[in-house]
Amino acid sequence: QVQLVESGGGLVEAGGSLRLSCAASGRTFSNEGMGWFRQAPGKEREFVAVIEWSSGRTYHADSVKGRFAISRDNAKNTIYLQMNNLKPEDTAVYYCAIHNRPWIMTSEGGYDYWGQGTQVTVSS
Repeated sequence: QVQLVESGGGLVEAGGSLRLSCAASGRTFSNEGMGWFRQAPGKEREFVAVIEWSSGRTYHADSVKGRFAISRDNAKNTIYLQMNNLKPEDTAVYYCAIHNRPWIMTSEGGYDYWGQGTQVTVSS
């Protein structure tokens, strides 16, 4: 069993920054990747970013490219999402998740474990 715990959410004004963290514990995979998704009120959950644990290769959704950056700390089994120039439309619950496929995974159906989510609210 893998446990994922997110932190770092909060309320910020438009144009501001936040950094989310997701710490993984328990059984780990050999080819896993970890990703961030978000779900705004009344909308479906959508992909934000993913990082391959072994290579560090990343992929970001077009809506956040140039503003958000996913990264990892292998020693801490933690990934981060640095969010800059935040916009009101970034308001959502942000979830981290982990999968065990040897490729970049952007579909939520391909993820095996999820965190509980952390709220990010951007005021205009």
